[in-house]
Parts: sequence; C-alpha cells; structure tokens
Amino acid sequence: MPQPTVEDVALRAPIDRDTHRVLRAAVLEHVEGESRRRFPVVLHAGVPGRSVRHVDDPPVGDAGARADLVLALVARARAIGPRPVVWLTRPGELSPHDDDLRWLAPVTWACSALGEPAGLVVVTRRGWFDPVSGVRREWRRLRRHG
Repeated sequence: MPQPTVEDVALRAPIDRDTHRVLRAAVLEHVEGESRRRFPVVLHAGVPGRSVRHVDDPPVGDAGARADLVLALVARARAIGPRPVVWLTRPGELSPHDDDLRWLAPVTWACSALGEPAGLVVVTRRGWFDPVSGVRREWRRLRRHG
C-alpha cells in the first residue's frame, strides 16, 4: 500500500463539524494559555485539553529527530484518546512560516507510519490553517460559547 502524501492528509473545505470544533478549541486554548508576545513554537498531539506537547526551544534541527519526536507524541496521544490531531502553535500571522514547513514532512511521515490520517494544522491567536491546502478559519475576537 502506498504511503499517503501531504496532499492526501490536507484538510478540504467544507470542514466537518467535529474537526471545526477541535480546531476552534485549539485556537481558544492557545489564546487563553499564551499571553506572551514572543514565545517558542509548540507541537501538540491529541485534542485540546487532552494532548501531549513538545516545546521546540531550542528548535530540533534534524528532520529525522523531528519525525521521531512526532512518532512519540502521536503514540502517547493515542493512549489518551482516539483520532489525535497534530497542531503547531506559534506567534505570527496565518500564512506559511519556516517553522510550519520544518515540521510538515516529519508530521506527515510519522502519522502515516502510525496509520493516523492526520496532517499538520498551524494555530495562531488569529485562527488556524492547513499549510498544504490553505484551508483556514480566522476570528477577530474568539470567545467561549455560552
């Protein structure tokens, strides 16, 4: 069976309700949990509120080491709950950044190796986006529901 490519795991519009709920929660968790203007990139696996993470400070320089790290994070996230999502939180705008691209291939490879249909989603204070498909959701002011 061929290995999935980054295009195979990219998000496609329209986003299903569960995926939207999880990614909105990831943005909200980031907005509420990170008040600094400058902060390191953090890789998360799982779902918001039940995830494992790696603070990329100093940045992991080797793609193989990043892939091994993602393997470990996703394996731990699977022990917490089904259907882990992998997301990267970072400062900046909702446009591709060097850090997104450094993590994209290792995340795709590791998730494929574990049989997870997950790709990388980037989360900032403004919203989330898929660096492959460009699918995104942005908020001016994000608030908890009800």
